[in-house]
Amino acid sequence: MISFQVDAVETGEGAQVAVRASNGNPKTYAIAGREQQHYADFFAELAHDFGTRLPHFARTTEYPPSSSQWRPLLTTNISPQILCGYGDPAVLRTDDGYTLVATSNDAPDAFPILHSDDLEHWQHRGFVFPEGHAPEWTATGRSVADFWAPEMARVGDEYWLCFTARQASGVLAIGLAKSRHPQGPWADIGRPLLTGKIGGVIDAHLFIDPNGDRYLLWKDDSNGLWPRPLATLLHDQPELIERLFATEEDQRTAVFAAAIVGWANSRRPMERLFLMQPLIAAVLDNWDQVKRALADHGGALAILAAMTTPIWGQRLADDGETLIGEPTKVLTNDRDWEGHLIEGPFVTRHNGRYWLFYAGNDFASPNYGIGVAVADFPLGPYTKQSEPLLKSSREWTAPGHPSVAPGLDGAPQLFFHAFHPGTGGYNTFRALLTVPLRFTETQVAVG
Repeated sequence: MISFQVDAVETGEGAQVAVRASNGNPKTYAIAGREQQHYADFFAELAHDFGTRLPHFARTTEYPPSSSQWRPLLTTNISPQILCGYGDPAVLRTDDGYTLVATSNDAPDAFPILHSDDLEHWQHRGFVFPEGHAPEWTATGRSVADFWAPEMARVGDEYWLCFTARQASGVLAIGLAKSRHPQGPWADIGRPLLTGKIGGVIDAHLFIDPNGDRYLLWKDDSNGLWPRPLATLLHDQPELIERLFATEEDQRTAVFAAAIVGWANSRRPMERLFLMQPLIAAVLDNWDQVKRALADHGGALAILAAMTTPIWGQRLADDGETLIGEPTKVLTNDRDWEGHLIEGPFVTRHNGRYWLFYAGNDFASPNYGIGVAVADFPLGPYTKQSEPLLKSSREWTAPGHPSVAPGLDGAPQLFFHAFHPGTGGYNTFRALLTVPLRFTETQVAVG
């Protein structure tokens, strides 16, 4: 089997990477920056030279056309302060029209707020946390901060907004802010609402039941815990690689990940993900084989466990600032299309039942999609529909992180983000789209 020797040297904003393979001439690569696209460009060159896996946007894949019901709402940044579009969009309809909040990643201004009367024309109304006004417990600054997945709900005479942010420790936590108006000003409660375990917590959802009960749903971010330990295991026990991966391309990808895991361990959290992205893609394309091989290997059970990302739910106190009782495991990734994670839960009540929309698979990949499950109680047990509700199309890829709000006619609409074809990843623009929903007692469909 091929082996790699890799030496990486920091060069200001990027890195110089020297790669020597056991069966080829050495090559030196310049990584121009620290964004996911810079690393993807590096991996595309590496694939050309050494036969490792190409990034998804460089692979030829045909997708079916999207339904005419897929309606793009925002396809460009409408303000120079909005840097990467409308990922993880949460849409709330009030008497004053529609309010949208969205992910801002490491931008100086956290969580753009937009308003529309008709879903056609949008105005930028500011940010939840403008630059210099982020909660004290959050990490801030480019290539340091991560402000993800805000979501707004009306609770009595107030509006509550839950969100994910990176703490100074680097671990993700869930926060809560309150306001008298959807456009703010917003006041954080002064501490994380939920901190979780080693991997952190992410993608909080506030559900207010018609009977007044308040719930918080969230995802354990354990999917970030397995790629580098897997690469370390393969570094120490390279004989496992052929058991996990079927093709030479993916085997070489795994060998390279094992060679660079020490470098990856020294990077900031998001760059660790970028460096392991080809290994993640290889694992997902060999999902059943990888799971079987890891289950048979006694030393890999912790890695296998981290490939399960449960969504949890728990009652909230009346003031929203504490959780009541014990958490309930609401849903987990147990369908092949979901791969190593599900995330972005959103519960809505229709026809007397509770419908949980969620995203599954890797957010940067066209394999990302939207699923749905139904239950008779807010925290389940939920029964999933057998297939994704939305998958990548010729016009839009990686639809994800759904929210539901009434359309102009009062009928339910699904709002979600998606990438332009041939793109994807952290700090890459994501558009806002919508489709109408149709509910029966047991199923939901679009259109």
